[in-house]
Amino acid sequence: MKGIVIRWLFLTFAIFMAAYMIDGIRVSGFPSAVLAAAVLGVLNAFFRPILLLLTLPLNILTLGLFTFAINAMLLMMASGVIRGFDVDGFGSALLGALFISAVSWLLTSFISERGTVQYIDLKHKGGNRWE
Repeated sequence: MKGIVIRWLFLTFAIFMAAYMIDGIRVSGFPSAVLAAAVLGVLNAFFRPILLLLTLPLNILTLGLFTFAINAMLLMMASGVIRGFDVDGFGSALLGALFISAVSWLLTSFISERGTVQYIDLKHKGGNRWE
């Protein structure tokens, strides 16, 4: 449960960062970003697998790049539901989905299922050797 909350906060942070970096995305405040992260998480959990299955031939034809378009559509759907979270168009949604996915993946890659931070403990053995 702790891991889910941490991932939710990381997704909220990624949404804030996307609103700061991309002109077509706006978040009015922290509650809107938290709600946007929750709605985006629900959409990704329930609708994304169905959309990926329905668009499988197109996704195979584009070597998986159509997945980015699906993520952009889900981001636009989330902005349509939440007051205070606005995405202007498909281009902004596509850039936002790419940015949010990258930041969220980067941050959550350090979190285990139990919600603890994982890291690799390397010890210098001299020269260019690390173990």
